[in-house]
Order: sequence, then structure tokens, then C-alpha cells
Amino acid sequence: MFAFAALVTLASTALPQVLAHGGVLSYLIDGKTVQGWAPYNSPTGQTTIQRPWSSYNPILSATDPTLACNDDGTSGALQLTTTAPAGSPITAYWNQVWPHPYGPMLTYLAQCPGTTCTGVNANTLKWFKIDEAGLLSGTIADGYWGSGKMIDQNSSWTTTIPASVPSGNYLIRFETIALHSLPAQFYPECAQIQITGGGSRQPTADELVSFPGAYSNSDPGLTTNLYTNDAKTQTTYIIPGPPLYGSGSGAPAPPPSTSTVRPVPPTTTASAPPSQSSTVGTVAQFGQCGGSGFTGATACVAPFTCKVVNDYYSQCL
Repeated sequence: MFAFAALVTLASTALPQVLAHGGVLSYLIDGKTVQGWAPYNSPTGQTTIQRPWSSYNPILSATDPTLACNDDGTSGALQLTTTAPAGSPITAYWNQVWPHPYGPMLTYLAQCPGTTCTGVNANTLKWFKIDEAGLLSGTIADGYWGSGKMIDQNSSWTTTIPASVPSGNYLIRFETIALHSLPAQFYPECAQIQITGGGSRQPTADELVSFPGAYSNSDPGLTTNLYTNDAKTQTTYIIPGPPLYGSGSGAPAPPPSTSTVRPVPPTTTASAPPSQSSTVGTVAQFGQCGGSGFTGATACVAPFTCKVVNDYYSQCL
């Protein structure tokens, strides 16, 4: 009886570590460490380049509406952006030690229209993949995977922004997909960057995808079973998603439209959203329309209205 009780206690102690999962907690960009969002702290007062997210739990479906950035697609009330030179590395750091060594690593960019990504919903953007690592060696069952390499690198992954990517405002999306159980587990997080000194190669049409939409729950790379007899000898793995940036065969896609008025970041003096009864709206859904010292457009396109989120941020909803 004592041995059984001790075993139950040991299992109970270990269980939270197994279920904890996690996500990207910080970045190293242009030589500077940038802290990410703290999902289990109050969102009030949090200010970071990372888009808000609320749970260490995995996303379990390729059609989940939160698949873009592990959130509802919106930016934070005190959202920041940092500059990142084209051709430079960006490192994302997960919570340590990341518990899932079987599965691919993927990094995407999505260019935002206008002069900022703040207020732009991630679900409306087109994404292109700039980095990937699947099964690096060995077999599906017990080989060395991209996520295992991430763990060996102090639970971090470094991606270099291609020098040919055009300058502009982007979301960068780091993702690991865990295959130790099915359905596959998705762990994506996003951050806002402004790429400087870029090139002129727009992604091709076949390189661009939406989230959700980039993956299907029936994709071979998401239905891989590590525990079959075939997996013990299989040495190939199909990484999900579009072809890598630079390897597509389609025509270059046009840059995102800049016709929609986009918000500017909040500053410091509170203001309430004005009445819109006699004003033609120009701010799109999810765009900023008021808040602390805001000087941009304040009238929403129909049928949306300007709603106060907090003293610093009002949004067209």
C-alpha cells in the first residue's frame, strides 16, 4: 500500500510538467533581448512586440480560428513593434525545457498593409514560410527532429530574415508542431517587426497562405504516427504548409493593399471615441479609432462602431 501511495504521489507531481506545454516567451532581435507576452498575467499594462496569447495548451485542429498567432488575431492594447534588418537572425526562446522532441519547426512572415501591423488582424494576412526543419536524421519513430534540435539549442530556434524580403511591417510567426500524440499539437506565437534594408523579391502566389487554411487535418505531415511498424523504417517526412520562400513557381504576388486606413500606436493622453453619427467612416474592422493621444481616423466603416477597450485603445468592432 505504501509503495502504491508513493507511486501515486510521484505521478501527481510529474503530471503538471507533462501537461504544461508552453510557447515562445522571448526573442533575441538585432542583438537585443525582448520579453514576450506573459499569458498567465493580467493583460493590463503588458507592452511587448509579441501578440497576446492566453494559454500554454496546444491547438489541436488545423482549422482552429486561433491558428495564426495562438489568439483571436488582434494586437495588444499597448502593442509594440521593433526593427529587424533584412539578412539578420531572429531567435525565439520557448519555456525550458521544451517537452516535445518529435515534430517540425516552422517560421513564417506576413506583411501588413499600411504603416503598422498594430490593429491588423492576423487572420486577414497572407503568410509565407521562410524556414523549416522536419525529420533531420533517423526514422520517423526515433529520429532526430527539428523540435529536438530546438531543445538542444537551449529551447530556442534561430531564423534568418531573407535579405531579399522587401522592407516593411510584418508579423513573424514561430511554430513548433508536436507529433508525439494525435491529433498533432500546434504551438504558434507571433511578434511585430519592421524589416529594414530589405530587397525586392515579393513572395509568389503559391508561397502565400492564410491561417487557418495553410494546413489540413489530413495532411501527411500532421497525421504521422510515430508508433507504427512502418515508422520504425520510414526516413522521409513531408513538412506541412507551402513551399519555402524563394522556391515557389508562381508569379510574384502584389504587396498587400495600403488603401485601408490603419491605426498608429497609442501614446499617452486618454481620449474617448467621438460620436460617428455625421462622419463617413474610414477605419476598418479591428482598426484603432481612439485612445490615449490617438491622432488617426476615428470613424469606423459601416456597420462597425468605435468601442473603448481601455483608456489607451479604442477599436472598431
